[in-house]
Amino acid sequence: QQVSVASANAIRARMQAAGLMAEDAVRRAGDGGLRAAGLSRPKARYALILADEDIDYAALHRLSNAEVFARLTQITGIGPWTAQIYGMFCMGRADMFPPGDLALQVAAQSLFGLPERPKPEALSEMAQDWSPWRSVAARALFAYYRILKNREGLG
Repeated sequence: QQVSVASANAIRARMQAAGLMAEDAVRRAGDGGLRAAGLSRPKARYALILADEDIDYAALHRLSNAEVFARLTQITGIGPWTAQIYGMFCMGRADMFPPGDLALQVAAQSLFGLPERPKPEALSEMAQDWSPWRSVAARALFAYYRILKNREGLG
């Protein structure tokens, strides 16, 4: 589920303040502790599922973009957008692109003078021309979106 940057930062701050940034802490907190930290029921459930996954992050870094995407999206609660954003921002991948991101769709519509916001499939097709630097293109579109909306967005 996409959330605003402000919401994501607030969730992270609450999790950090509650000492819930490590997998074992999330497991110990359980649903009640996560809900007390302000997570919705679905977010708490997904956090517990993710904590139980015991992802080998070093091994994840050795995988191709397609393999990273496949590995992450097999986890309940992690969809395409989350996997692509994680690849871009947490793994530093240069060629991942989240075409389902609303900010990217709005920015592309404005930048390219499109009559309507592009659907994920259309934006993904447009982004093929930007490979192998689609993450760089996404960052440029995020920056453009911030200008359009005169507010902070993904980095």
